[in-house]
Amino acid sequence: MSTRIDRRFAATRAQGRAALVTFVMAGDPDAATSLAIVKALPKAGADLIEIGMPFTDPMADGPAIQAAGLRALGAGQTLKKTLAMVRDFRAGDADTPIILMGYYNPIYVYGVERFLADATEAGVDGLIVVDLPPEEDAELCEPALKAGLNFIRLATPTTDDARLPKVLRNTSGFVYYVSVTGITGSAIPDYSKVSGAVARIKKHTDLPIAVGFGVKNAETAEIIARGADGVVVGSALVEAVRTSLDADGKATAKTVDAVVALVSDIAAGVRRATKSAA
Repeated sequence: MSTRIDRRFAATRAQGRAALVTFVMAGDPDAATSLAIVKALPKAGADLIEIGMPFTDPMADGPAIQAAGLRALGAGQTLKKTLAMVRDFRAGDADTPIILMGYYNPIYVYGVERFLADATEAGVDGLIVVDLPPEEDAELCEPALKAGLNFIRLATPTTDDARLPKVLRNTSGFVYYVSVTGITGSAIPDYSKVSGAVARIKKHTDLPIAVGFGVKNAETAEIIARGADGVVVGSALVEAVRTSLDADGKATAKTVDAVVALVSDIAAGVRRATKSAA
């Protein structure tokens, strides 16, 4: 069965370009501003949207995304409110894929069966749950696939050819290649190695490969877009939120525009890669 994620990557492939995948934290800095940002992303050039599910112990995330999660939790964001946000977005956009990204604990507490039913009803297309390895597929991955959701797995520079088949076994939608070892936003990837890593993963799967961690601007996005099916940007966007806030950490008139401007710039970089390769 074709999903929104499948169709979107097919569309960008037909256009001869990489897809732009944008990550923002649900409820950062508050529910209304966060929803306004998500609603503005497609027109700014986002092809797929990852929405972070805030969690108190985000072990794979760097300071920027950790801070975004804490701002969201401090403003009262919950998993139920995150699903409501997706529902509100979906009411005005039937096509842009939405992926929820985060950790298993909030889903476990919510209840897996209830979560999958509510996520599907809200219009969620896929999940990235960074702390559930393939050995735990029965916990969430397999039920999610049965519910019609894509389950997107991360591969890293340390995921060798022996490990890749296990990582990819139940992966669908796309593979998220983490181009650096370490936490989000912590390092600049070695772009000369990215295309080689993508080629290596493609020997094991026909799924699109989206590359993230370290994309900060149009220039870095353009370089990655030359060798990948998708470019993921996250920490730079949550930093754009943070630097737009007032002294009390509240949203200002600049908050939504700051994110939109950065996404538009990065989207232009992604599209330039196509022209240069054409």
